[in-house]
Amino acid sequence: MRVDSHWWNGDVRLARRDVYVRTDGEAWEVEAQMGGPEGKSKVQQCPGRASAMILADAWRGPRWQWRKL
Repeated sequence: MRVDSHWWNGDVRLARRDVYVRTDGEAWEVEAQMGGPEGKSKVQQCPGRASAMILADAWRGPRWQWRKL
């Protein structure tokens, strides 16, 4: 799968959050990662890009200043 979109909350400590939207051209998934690569993550399959972007928006929430990478 390739990364279609990636956001980061700007924190480099334990409060780091990343949200990824990935696709292989047919399947779509969203991953929310907490605590950097060594932390916890949750992956949700989505039927298409639109639903993946809606879920990514919901998982980001308004709490941090998100940066698109």
